[in-house]
Amino acid sequence: MRSVTKDEADLHVERWRDHWVLDQAFDDDIEAMTVRIGAIQKFFKATTKEAVARVGLQDFEYETLHALMIRDTPGRASPGQLAQEMGVSGAGVTGRLDSMEKKGWLKRMPGADDRRRVEVEATREGLRLWREAMALRGSAEDDVAHVLTAKELTSLNRLLKKMTLHIEQARDADVG
Repeated sequence: MRSVTKDEADLHVERWRDHWVLDQAFDDDIEAMTVRIGAIQKFFKATTKEAVARVGLQDFEYETLHALMIRDTPGRASPGQLAQEMGVSGAGVTGRLDSMEKKGWLKRMPGADDRRRVEVEATREGLRLWREAMALRGSAEDDVAHVLTAKELTSLNRLLKKMTLHIEQARDADVG
């Protein structure tokens, strides 16, 4: 039985430290951080997948509803905007929209400003399913976050933000 004071990252670092063969330094703290962030991400992906399945959605359906709902114009977008935001081809989005429209979770309609354009809008049923999945997902996220005090959570968010800003700046510098 594993000690309660050691997690998978600690065990990983212990194994790797003794078997490290590359000609570069091995930093226990960096390795442990990487493993822990990966484990948290894996957990949240699994709980989202479970929440989505419990409400009767497939992953792509939830992803599409989620992309529709977290916009500056909640619940409404053009197919092209959805394709770009989800990193899916136009044909891929069309297939998603066709099947979801048949299920009554979204509808396509002429654009408000330009009737030649098509806009996609979540229906009440689509919105209900998305909210239900979000509530289940949020419950799992809250469960993990509540092992921290409010002060610890604030500190963790400050540190993670510092790291993500660094990543975003490096990515933007590579693109620009």
